[in-house]
Amino acid sequence: MTNKDKASPVLVAVAWPYASGSRHLGHLAGAYLPADVFARFQRLSGHEVLMVSGSDVHGTPITVRADSEGITPGEIVDRYHKEFLENWQKLAISWDLYTSTGTENHSEVTHDVFMKLFEKGHIDKRSSEQFFDEDAGRFLPDRYIEGVCPHCEYSEARGDQCENCGRTLDPEELIKPVSKISGSEPTLRQTEHFYLRLSDFQTPLSEWLSSRKGWRNHVLNFSKGWIEEGLHDRAITRDLDWGVSVPIDGIGEDKKIYVWFEAVIGYLSAAKEWAKSQGLEDDWKKWWCEPNSRSVYFIGKDNIPFHTIIWPAMLIGYGELNLPSDVPANQYVTFKGGKASASRGVGLTISQSLEIFEADSLRYALAASFPEQSDTELTVEEICRRINEELVATWGNLVNRVLSMIYNSCDEQIPSDEQRTEEDLALLSAIDQMLDRAGQEIDRVELRAALQTGMSGAAEINAYLNSLEPWKLSKTDPERAATVLGTALSAIGGVRVCLSPYLPFSTELLDEVFGPVDAWQRKEPQHGKKLEKPKPLFKKVDIDLLDLDE
Repeated sequence: MTNKDKASPVLVAVAWPYASGSRHLGHLAGAYLPADVFARFQRLSGHEVLMVSGSDVHGTPITVRADSEGITPGEIVDRYHKEFLENWQKLAISWDLYTSTGTENHSEVTHDVFMKLFEKGHIDKRSSEQFFDEDAGRFLPDRYIEGVCPHCEYSEARGDQCENCGRTLDPEELIKPVSKISGSEPTLRQTEHFYLRLSDFQTPLSEWLSSRKGWRNHVLNFSKGWIEEGLHDRAITRDLDWGVSVPIDGIGEDKKIYVWFEAVIGYLSAAKEWAKSQGLEDDWKKWWCEPNSRSVYFIGKDNIPFHTIIWPAMLIGYGELNLPSDVPANQYVTFKGGKASASRGVGLTISQSLEIFEADSLRYALAASFPEQSDTELTVEEICRRINEELVATWGNLVNRVLSMIYNSCDEQIPSDEQRTEEDLALLSAIDQMLDRAGQEIDRVELRAALQTGMSGAAEINAYLNSLEPWKLSKTDPERAATVLGTALSAIGGVRVCLSPYLPFSTELLDEVFGPVDAWQRKEPQHGKKLEKPKPLFKKVDIDLLDLDE
């Protein structure tokens, strides 16, 4: 059933990957694939969807990598932005706009947000101490510093965040800090920076978070914990020569707006860029200003505070812009016990995975393992098992078996539905209910559950076929056999709709049989339509033949 009569704009805002290195399957399962599944469903339900993201080109991971390779940050950005675009195309990630934080538009929107917050008194200038590398003769941005986490004692915590416990840090909190440039212990020196007065938003953020319904427990608990500890003002400029310029003079030319402040503005700047590209300057307001619109942010759990505390504070301070409707942050994907990490080279990259697996097969295996409520261990063996034992054996074989039986025993034509019995209609009713249930689950961002629901529909069709045995009926009662097969095919059409957000390529392969999927509802195939000889939708994976280098 479609929702066109109650359609509302849906903003699907997706984490911006650092263009500092190849993204791995943890990123794909954590943010990009869940967002695509959700956006595809919302479009089929009749909502006007805007799904945006882009490459974060100003993060210090980029300058760290550029320094290590002896090239410019721009060269690093160009290399990985191109790779990301190729990955999204191969995976059919259905962006309305995938851009970057390196555009003039993004700088303009960032400056506008900065100035509005400054004029309202939510940004001020302060003198503070910052780490300085005496050997390198430069101030150190936080990712140029590593040390021991003061919370969990992880020995390789960065100056902005601990990858082990997920806590956001300031460099001064690190125990035994070390410069990543020279390896020496940095010293503290006085410098001037602009600060976001997060403490101004303690009460409104607390009230807003307390009003959130249906959010994941780990997201709410983490966010409320931050509030309870008391919000601290944070510097939003750094001593950098790579980034968005500061729109106010007075603290020196060698300062830039720091990435954690400007990157989240990308959701807004991308919406405005998309509107301009459509020749509709103010169209972005549908998703940012209309009270009935919905904005859902797809991120990993290490980004929770930026999307539930800092970005909402900036939006409240700016005024007249919608706050997040939901932030369904995923937990971590782990590989052999360690968190997938681009910086530490843990886990298969997306590019490597696409050389090994078909895109739909990879999408299925990851979706079946989305880390929605807890960390999920992922191995190549488990991906292969999911593909072979579930996708191929249950769904692919069902489709191929029914189409082949119709092709061989029904004159290569889709049978009529005129002679259906209560048993046949009961199957179709069950599939329609399954589709409705899965839609509700996707709408709640319970994507693993919805995939399981869809696959349960395939199992129901298999049970129906095994009970009625049309391969035997075709010899004794060919008309009844044709009705059973036609009913099974119609039911397959319903499951296909349910799986379409997960499996765009194989869904399209069945357009000749069912027509395109253009709504969240089962449609009867065209009776009497001539069928081409069926081909398998998926290939079984032989792990022994894979060229793996983990």
